[in-house]
Amino acid sequence: MIILLRIIKVRKYIIFAALALALASSAMVFLSVCDNAPDTVPVSTDEPIKWMEFRASSKALTDAMNVDIKSNETDYPIDWTDIIAYLACIYGNDFSKYDINDIKSFTDQIAEGKTVEEICEGKKYFAYYKKTYSAVLAEFVGEYKSCESDEGETEKYGLKACCPIQSGYSFNHYDDFGASRSYGFRRKHLGNDLMGSLGTPIVAVESGYVEAIGWNRYGGWRIGIRSFDKKRYYYYAHLRKDKPYAANFEAGDEIEAGRVIGYLGMTGYSEKENVNNINIPHLHFGMQIIFDESQKDGNNEIWIDVYQIVRFLSVNR
Repeated sequence: MIILLRIIKVRKYIIFAALALALASSAMVFLSVCDNAPDTVPVSTDEPIKWMEFRASSKALTDAMNVDIKSNETDYPIDWTDIIAYLACIYGNDFSKYDINDIKSFTDQIAEGKTVEEICEGKKYFAYYKKTYSAVLAEFVGEYKSCESDEGETEKYGLKACCPIQSGYSFNHYDDFGASRSYGFRRKHLGNDLMGSLGTPIVAVESGYVEAIGWNRYGGWRIGIRSFDKKRYYYYAHLRKDKPYAANFEAGDEIEAGRVIGYLGMTGYSEKENVNNINIPHLHFGMQIIFDESQKDGNNEIWIDVYQIVRFLSVNR
């Protein structure tokens, strides 16, 4: 009888311990979820931002851009980065909730005479989202020179960034940001692979200057272009064997948006130069965001998911 009572007590203790462990695990999961919640983004933007996630959808970007372009012809121009930052605030940066009526609500308030500051009063993360999304998008829309008419160059206002695959050429892609890679060492994929035909022309998304060019054991023949404001670094990799580049580029050369810089290929994953070790022809396209120069190389690099950006540029190219 005594032995039986001891067994019952032990069982009760085990059950109690299991319940406590389960509750502790639940708390840990809850804390983990909270750590990734929008409420954990820094409120102050005085210090260099150390982390961001680009989650704006192609549809939201297109709608916001169209409002910006159309409003530029009025007395009350609306910056599309203000719209995207506002949407990020009300969605907690979850753009699966996107509704075009939320843009209409924003523009209606502007039409009523409210300022962006008044509309976003009480939204303590607006400054953070404004700074992060502006770092990516601020130079995508604006004034540019066009040679489309017989009158020579004319000033236009609109989208001045380009899809990395030249117009007239097809490609396929999916959101592969963060996927596992194992060549050299286990790491995450920090870009978007655009599958296409060998030799497809690759163009500069934005104007800037060549910061890196030549062979890399991971990216093969690659070229890195830094925006003039130094906030964005564009990385184009796995360019074509034998003739990867469209010209004899050198570090420091200036590149205009839309200029052909190279050709899609299969090079990389080799210490030896000019080797095709990639199974499927594709362009690896990546974008690094730099709030402080110390983030350019090392452990504090910020690479964003460019899948929706590529979709946006492709739809509007």
